[in-house]
Amino acid sequence: MQNLDISVVVPLKNEEESLPELAAWIARVMEENNFSYEVWMVDDGSTDESWKVIRRLAAENRCIKGIKFQRNYGKSAALNEGFRKAQGRVIITMDADLQDSPDEIPGLYSMIVNDGYDLVSGWKKVRYDNTLTKNIPSKLFNWATVKMSGIKLHDFNCGLKSYRKKVVKTIEVYGEMHRYIPVIAKWSGFRKIGEKVVEHRKRKYGTTKFGLERFLNGFLDLASITFVGRFGKRPMHFFGALGTLFFIFGFLIAGYLTFAKFFFMQYKMTERPIFYLALLLLIIGSQLFLTGFLAEMVGRNAPERNAYLVEETLENT
Repeated sequence: MQNLDISVVVPLKNEEESLPELAAWIARVMEENNFSYEVWMVDDGSTDESWKVIRRLAAENRCIKGIKFQRNYGKSAALNEGFRKAQGRVIITMDADLQDSPDEIPGLYSMIVNDGYDLVSGWKKVRYDNTLTKNIPSKLFNWATVKMSGIKLHDFNCGLKSYRKKVVKTIEVYGEMHRYIPVIAKWSGFRKIGEKVVEHRKRKYGTTKFGLERFLNGFLDLASITFVGRFGKRPMHFFGALGTLFFIFGFLIAGYLTFAKFFFMQYKMTERPIFYLALLLLIIGSQLFLTGFLAEMVGRNAPERNAYLVEETLENT
């Protein structure tokens, strides 16, 4: 197989109007810089003519390839499938709506190959969609992610990113976790994560495909990825430690009540509210410990998380 310089992964849904312009723009940039490349366009359950456009583009340019999902799975699923197929030395992701500029590709490529970064995230410092429903929640997401992950990036949600090939072949993306790929990469051991100011363009065709529900899902996924990153391979260290702590406190309270009953005063233990606290702590502690034990058992035998129904694949060889 030919060694490719760049693989471009483009997740999309209902972007038939922008795809020809995007494909031509990418091709021009690659030719100007003498890059060998491939473009994986992943159709995430489009209901328009996007797949027909992709098939036509692939027939005209052997570097363009496509994946079509039978239904909409989300951007994370599209990226994950694109990552599985990508064979370039550097993998670059971008949205299909022409708000990400292919002219940024050489700079993103150079930061991986020449500067030694594992991952470079774009930063849309000047935006053209500064709406109340997008800008403020985005800033809140970025602030929370920086605090929880320790990765100092300004725009985790930017779709324009570049990766060393080893990164995308190591990580797994699912749910709404595409915006937290730098966090996933960090927990996987890739520490050199950089940032590049990139051009943000006004949407030329269509409308955004993301609704308000992504904000709640994003926070839930951030909590999930933080837990999985720290304890995914050792859940007993979290549940077991917490369960042991609860159990010890409950045992100490129960021991105190027993000692006090026999040596200091005569009373019914069940008449004291603290008795029920001790009982609750003992039960919760035991349950948490067993949860950790079961999580260890399940984690060692978990099936593949990503299994998507791919209706058709275009791959020019």
